[in-house]
Amino acid sequence: MSDTNAHDRAILDYFTQQARGFAAGPELHGPDVVRLIVDAAAPKSDDHAIDLACGPGSIVCALAETAAHATGLDATPAMLDEARALAARAGRTNVTWLEGDVYRVPYPDGAFEIVTCRFAFHHLIDPVAAFAEMVRLAAPGGRIVLCDGIASSDPFKADAFNAMERWRDPSTVEFRTEAYLHRLFLNAGLGELERRTFQVPYLAKDLVAGSFPKGGDREGLTALLEGSVEGDPLGMSAQRTPDGVKVAFPSVVFRAAKPG
Repeated sequence: MSDTNAHDRAILDYFTQQARGFAAGPELHGPDVVRLIVDAAAPKSDDHAIDLACGPGSIVCALAETAAHATGLDATPAMLDEARALAARAGRTNVTWLEGDVYRVPYPDGAFEIVTCRFAFHHLIDPVAAFAEMVRLAAPGGRIVLCDGIASSDPFKADAFNAMERWRDPSTVEFRTEAYLHRLFLNAGLGELERRTFQVPYLAKDLVAGSFPKGGDREGLTALLEGSVEGDPLGMSAQRTPDGVKVAFPSVVFRAAKPG
């Protein structure tokens, strides 16, 4: 089996296991964090939108509230099942769900006024190719919105953070730096960027409880996260609170318009 096929299998296995819990998590699917993407995309009533690696469909359903139609693409059938259930609960009928991968999306060039991808690029072996596909799908003047967690600009902290994440989530390839994601836009000729940084906080114990770490060692993972209060070696701003140690994933939203 090739490395790519093995990685695809890791993604399928991991996200099938956690589909229901992931969909219910307010940290990534609560209204405030969803609104960050919707505000960046600025949907209009005649727009067609697509969210790549859509997961349980929170962004698609939010875009569909205003846009003419929204499509969600994901590689994991269990995630698409959650997305369909969300759309049904929300009464969203102007949506399409598609199983597939972000490198080969079966729509023509310029098919969408809005192209988004959120919290997925750290799972990708070839983010450059995936971003090129986002640009291809966008119509002239269309909005391209990319959001992901980011690693520290300190290479030691970045290495430690990525090692932790590959343990916590074996489907992780690498969290890149903010500068790396910025360069994707610049290299594609998308120079006029809007940018917003934010944090996704978790209690360490809750983050671990919802994870499926390599080797099943939740105690060791919890100890690593809770031990990162001293000196912040993971770049997650770990701090002690009355409820336990809290960590946060630094994150960024980039938005640019495709030249017309």
